[in-house]
Formats: sequence, C-alpha cells, structure tokens
Amino acid sequence: MNVNPSTLEITATVIFALAVIHTFIASKFQQMAHHYPTGSIMENLFHFLGEVEAVFGMWAAVFLVSYAFIDPDGWRTYKMLEDGSYFLNSDGAHVIAGGALKYLMSVNFTEPAFVFVIMTIAGSRPVIVMAEKMIIAFTKLIFLPKKYERATFYISALILGPLLGSFITEPAAMTVTGLIMLDYFFSGKMSNKFKYATLGLLFVNVSIGGTLTHFAAPPVLMVAGKWGWGFGHMIGYFGWKSALAVVINTNLIAWYFRDELQGDLEIKAKHDNWMEPTWWIILISVLFMGAVVYSAHDMVAFMGLFLFYLGFAKVTETYQDKPKIVEALMVGFFLAGLVTLGKMQAWWIQPLLENLGNMTLFIGSTFLTAITDNAALTYLGSQSKTITEAQKYFLVAGAVTGGGLTVIANAPNPAGFGILKNSFGKEGIKPLGLFIGSLVPTFIAFVCLWLLPSFDL
Repeated sequence: MNVNPSTLEITATVIFALAVIHTFIASKFQQMAHHYPTGSIMENLFHFLGEVEAVFGMWAAVFLVSYAFIDPDGWRTYKMLEDGSYFLNSDGAHVIAGGALKYLMSVNFTEPAFVFVIMTIAGSRPVIVMAEKMIIAFTKLIFLPKKYERATFYISALILGPLLGSFITEPAAMTVTGLIMLDYFFSGKMSNKFKYATLGLLFVNVSIGGTLTHFAAPPVLMVAGKWGWGFGHMIGYFGWKSALAVVINTNLIAWYFRDELQGDLEIKAKHDNWMEPTWWIILISVLFMGAVVYSAHDMVAFMGLFLFYLGFAKVTETYQDKPKIVEALMVGFFLAGLVTLGKMQAWWIQPLLENLGNMTLFIGSTFLTAITDNAALTYLGSQSKTITEAQKYFLVAGAVTGGGLTVIANAPNPAGFGILKNSFGKEGIKPLGLFIGSLVPTFIAFVCLWLLPSFDL
C-alpha cells in the first residue's frame, strides 16, 4: 500500500504540536488529580497525564497508532534471516517491514538509552560525593567574604558542574549538578523566583558548557563527525566563549540573589546509617561512568556495562543510595518519544533552515530549539548540501544557546526537570517560569557566541 508521505508528516507535526502544548499545561492535569479520591484510578490517570516526562512518550504512541491506521500493513511482523535480511516471499523477493513498524525500526533510540544509563550512574552516592569534593576544592579559588560562603559554593557548582559536561557528557553533568542544587539550595527557605532563575541558569549553562569538546553536547555530536569538527575547532569556535558565558551568567545570578545566598553553607543532613563511599568505590564508579561515556554510540556495549554496574552497586549497597532507575527511565521515555516524533519534522524544519541568512539563522535556531530538541535541529541542518561554514557555526551556536528555554530544548533538561520538580510545590515547574528564568543567561550566551572572535587551535 502506497502512503502519501505528506499525510504522515502533517499528522506527525500536528501530534508534535499537541505534545508541546501538553507540556505547557501539564500542571493543570496535576491540579485536576486532586479532585478525585486518593488512590483512585482517575487520580492516578491525571497524575500520569501531568508528568512532563511522560508527555512525548504518550503522544508518540498516538502517532504510531495513527500511522498504523494510515498504513494497516505496517504492523506485520517478519522473520529476519541470519544475514539480517527478511524472509523471501512466494515471488522470491525479500520482504521488508513497512509502515509504522518500519518507521519505528528506523528510529535511533541510542541517545534515550544512554541518558537513562548515565543518569542512573551519575546520580549515585559515590559520584555525587566526588563532585561535592571537587566543588568544595574549587570554592577555595573564589575569594568572597565569609558571609557569602553559600554564594561561593553556588557559584562553584554552577560553573564547574556544567563545564564538566564537556568531559562526562551533558546528561551526567545535569544529573550531578541538579542533585547538588536540590540538596543545598532548593529548600523551602528559597523563593520561587530564585528557584526559577537557578533552574534557567542550570539549563543554559549545561547546554553551552558541553561545547568544549566534540563528543559531549548532543547537538554538537550530531554534526561533528560529518563536518570534521575536532577538539581544537570546538575550543576555538565555541568552547572558550561558552566558558566565559557560564562564568558571567553564574556570577550575575549569584549577585542578583546575594541576599538569599548569604550565610554559612548548610551541609545536608545524612541519615543515621549513611556511610561515605571509600576511595576505591568512588574510583570504580567513575570508571564505569567513563566506560559508558566511551561506548555512548554502542547501545549493546553500554547496556552490558550497566548490568555489571548494577551488580557492583548491589555488592556495595551499604555505601550506595537506592539507584534512581525509575526517575532515569521516565527521562529516557520522554526522549524516546521526542526522537520518534522529531524525526518526522524534517519536512518543514530543513527547508526553513536552508532559507535563512546567517544572523536570522542564529536567532531562528535559538528559538526553534525551544520547541524541538536541539540535537534534532542540528541533525536536520547537517543534511543540507548547500550549507556554508558560517551557517554551520550559527546553526549550532543557536541550538546550544537556546537549549535552556524549555524542558524539551536539550536532551539533558528532562533529567534536571525530574530531579528538581518537587521543589516547586504541587503545581511543579511552570514552563513560563522556566522560560523567563532562562532569558538573561540565554541572552548573555547569545552575545558571547555572536560577538567574540573564533579561531582554530
């Protein structure tokens, strides 16, 4: 059965738009849940509909069902031969899966699986303890009066954490920094204005902080190999500008909220049976994380490593917290839905990118990122055969600059969202609050990547 591609593309775009709208009204479903008895089916249903991490997965399922109705043959299953081909039909021709099944098989779910694994490992007690020690050591390089001890730790965490994302990957950096923010700064004593500003700062800093290398930021990873961008290119064109923007952003927000950040740093209270991981447990945890990062493009390899890691975590459970598997799985579900729907948006995004001038492209990709994953955006741009070197720069610069505007703008954002959402009360994180909180850091990143000179090392 021949399917009109435009029908599928328009269907996917409509469903994608509904999913985006759903993320903006998710808190309304949470409010509706409170109108039903605790534990009832309706309460659980509305709570689920109010989970931002579940939104794109749900709407991706709606799209696949729609696809199956458009092409009913698309859900046939076929036995695969040992050589990787499908069985021969009566005419002697190889039969391949069509429609929805073929489309689902063509979607690359490596990134969602990787984020799930790295978020679980990076959120473990040994990794968090190591990160805290590094940040405390870094605070000694910042000379502020004693009464700003909390501000010093805040500045250190939001500079060092995101910049580490260039080496341990952005999802790991988001997880570690988000958990540190949760433990030390997202208490009931802090204002919602501070929390939204910090959330926006965290998302923007992580998005641009991964650009010191060519393998850590998803939107860079999508194009670096094809365009021949190595470490020297990334440092000279993006890295040093992004690092400067991270420092300016963090110090500016810390200065604005200096009154709330005054005082001694309150060390998080540990439970009675809490035991600090030994050096070798921390080392092995870091080695596992490094091995997962190294094999980030091979799902079989890093999932195998993850199973061994779970065994290690079980053996050393006295020094571990409960693995954050459910939280990480929800983030992976979100991203899997996003890539399923995002792949079908090429029909309108790619021509749009090709017809924009340099500065218009920079501005356009910054704000387009807010309504679609920035890695998908740069991937679609990389498919153009006419894109110039200047357009390549402005496309990627805009994609990383706008990575903090919404929860769907950058792949690691759902991880930070999932960690911090309960700190914002029953309504959770409001999309408009996040957008406003990220505007100033986004503007500073935009200016740095626009005006500062570029060079190859």
